[in-house]
Amino acid sequence: MKLNVNGTVRTLDVEPQMPLLWALREELGLTGTKYGCGVAQCGACTVHLNGQPARSCSIPVSAVGQMKVITVEGLSKNATHAVQKAWTELDVPQCGYCQSGQVMAAAALLARIPKPTDADIDEAMNNICRCGTYQRIRDAIHVAAGQAKLGDVLASYDPVNTTQLA
Repeated sequence: MKLNVNGTVRTLDVEPQMPLLWALREELGLTGTKYGCGVAQCGACTVHLNGQPARSCSIPVSAVGQMKVITVEGLSKNATHAVQKAWTELDVPQCGYCQSGQVMAAAALLARIPKPTDADIDEAMNNICRCGTYQRIRDAIHVAAGQAKLGDVLASYDPVNTTQLA
């Protein structure tokens, strides 16, 4: 079976019903995509199939066909995608387990809607974060979209308003 993963066509000797997630992790060593629930509900396993977010835990490799698969490792070299940079700059992750799926969902959103509203973000970002970093996720998407300035967002996180101390 052949899969186009992160721009490279790879030949895999796997059962057709193997979930794409396990082919990526176990056969190709791309462990950035995480196993969460196994029933396509949490989003930790989100990858892009032809540019669209997809839950890889529930898609058999035989269903992928000629589609282009992009994992978090293939989103950019050296984590230079705007979403990856904003995630790092805003220190979005707490435990970090869901974050590769969150990043992939956010990147797909920005490819579809370059300047999303909060409502657009709420609709598109339906991955589960058990640590509750949803506000930082929303802020990071706005920073990546150029709709918010990093310094302003970081200042809003400061529990002490230093401008009133002088």
